Amino acid sequence: MIDENQRQFLQFEQPIKDLFEQMSETKKLANKNTKLNLDKTIQEIQDAIVEKRKELTFNITPWQRVQLSRHPDRPYTLKYISLMFENFVELYGDRNFKDDKAMVGGFAQLNGQTVMVIGQQKGINTKTRQFRNFGMPNPEGYRKALRLMKLAEKFNKPIVTLIDTPGAYPGLEAEERGQGEAIARNIYEMTHLKVPIIVVIIGEGASGGALGIGVGDKVLMLENTWYSVISPESCSSILWRSWDKKELAAEQLKLTAQDMKSFRLVDEIVPEPHGGAHWDYNEAANNLKNFITRNLKELKKIQPNELVQKRIEKYCSMGFWEE
Repeated sequence: MIDENQRQFLQFEQPIKDLFEQMSETKKLANKNTKLNLDKTIQEIQDAIVEKRKELTFNITPWQRVQLSRHPDRPYTLKYISLMFENFVELYGDRNFKDDKAMVGGFAQLNGQTVMVIGQQKGINTKTRQFRNFGMPNPEGYRKALRLMKLAEKFNKPIVTLIDTPGAYPGLEAEERGQGEAIARNIYEMTHLKVPIIVVIIGEGASGGALGIGVGDKVLMLENTWYSVISPESCSSILWRSWDKKELAAEQLKLTAQDMKSFRLVDEIVPEPHGGAHWDYNEAANNLKNFITRNLKELKKIQPNELVQKRIEKYCSMGFWEE
């Protein structure tokens, strides 16, 4: 859990920051003067913080949800794995080029059941962000993910993928090694895997970088995440030649979990702690764990061939059009 003194706040979280500073000053005053009983005052401020978090949750714009999905204190893939799963054994390498640190995966146990869990991992500081390539996998990352998925299919183990990426790495060397082919191959192969697949967007779900591990029988989105072909900033720069319209772009892209659910592109929205997942890692992980457990239980009842057929039908029926 984040230490109170180390918390970072977004611009629209300023009212909460002010309350934290007020509580900190009150605690300092109580420590200096032990004769003063300020417990009631501190409790009132803590209650006010909770209420302000609730208020932010219910009055939030699409752009603010995008900001929350990128919050520096937000839990990433390895944090969710540590809180939801037991006995995680990380596996490395694509057996072709190298190990991609932006993509992590391995066998783990969920309530005693072995599953393959795979996800994109961002860094928690400057050094680890560079090490993890800011959560942007190269082709070898997607090929590693596919290798692990095939391994799970071989041993008849369900697959859980956790999506949190600003996109696949767009560098020249990634294109030279077949970025597009790697993502396309994953989409095709995931469609035909004969084991249950649950996909969860836990942060940013951008473009093909997300789709490379995003085909599943059930697709879940955390409440304050986004899922789109392009980021609001990039959309704004293309349409208006400036990032200044990013808020408008976020609204027009219809990229929030609520929008995705209404379009039937995702199946369920997983609620987060008031104000965002960064306020309570355990609550966020427990909520998600319950959703994954329930869906896995349902999917295990379906025969492999039927599972594949339903998955194909699910994606073929997405979208709407007029003739």
